[in-house]
Amino acid sequence: MNSKPVHLAVYNTYADWETGHATAHLARAGHDIRTVGPDTLPVRSIGGLRVQPDLALDDVRPEDSSLLILPGADLWDAGDDLAPFARKAREFLDAGVPVAAICGATAGLAREGLLDDRAHTSAISFYLAATGYGGGERYVDADAVTDGALITAGPTEPVAFAREILRLLGVYEGEVLDAWYRLFHDSDAAAYAVLEKAGAA
Repeated sequence: MNSKPVHLAVYNTYADWETGHATAHLARAGHDIRTVGPDTLPVRSIGGLRVQPDLALDDVRPEDSSLLILPGADLWDAGDDLAPFARKAREFLDAGVPVAAICGATAGLAREGLLDDRAHTSAISFYLAATGYGGGERYVDADAVTDGALITAGPTEPVAFAREILRLLGVYEGEVLDAWYRLFHDSDAAAYAVLEKAGAA
């Protein structure tokens, strides 16, 4: 397991439901989750949760991380306040360190040009097209998409988003990963037995 922490971006209006499956199961598997804000002042999620970031964005370096997770937020579509997080994602990808973006964060990456040459998904194709980006031909109509070190997903797919993160970081694989997804996405009770046998329940 990569001993470097997973960095979860947090900012005002971030969608707290979109990353919960991923961070909970990463933490249960032994990954250290560190929150990253624009600075270290508290932020509030869409759900009203007050979060005190562990680190400021300027203090996060790709070489000190195993993954940067970018949740959606109203602010992604309300101006340039979150553009520094998209620029940080570029730093990560240029260094070969994975980035996982869901919902509005995919639009931020599109504006930064990071989806022009990578397969990706989002809420719907015309949502990203409205950014004026050049990657429309690489859009995939799927629950979540992994292209190299980049994971993308739409706002209704937090479980699929987590599945791709867990796969990329090697938390679960093969039938265990499939069972995890079937349990949490489909409420398939039979999948629990597979996870229990693997010690992943």
